[in-house]
Amino acid sequence: QVQLVEFGGGLVQAGGSLRVSCAASGRTFVMGWFRQAPGSEREFVAAISWSGGYIYYADSVKGRFTISRDNAKNTVYLQMNSLKPEDTAVYYCAARSVFGVANRREDYAYWGQGTQVTVSS
Repeated sequence: QVQLVEFGGGLVQAGGSLRVSCAASGRTFVMGWFRQAPGSEREFVAAISWSGGYIYYADSVKGRFTISRDNAKNTVYLQMNSLKPEDTAVYYCAARSVFGVANRREDYAYWGQGTQVTVSS
């Protein structure tokens, strides 16, 4: 069984940066980030393969967000730069115990509790 715990959410001004982290217990292959704003569906943000060789971003964050992982620490990171008010959401870490980078919620079996990111204008 895999457990995921997110860290690092908070309040930041537009144009600022924030990094969120997710520590996993148990073996994971693909790890990803999703987000959910009030009144909206949970949407894909980014995903990374175990080796880091395959990375996938949503168009809305491409060029601003960077996903990375440290397998020795079993941790995945999401560095968020040039933040916009529309990036405000609860950010969820997710993991797959199979290979294959994916961008659909149903492809991920394990989820963290979420961390709030608020970007003020």
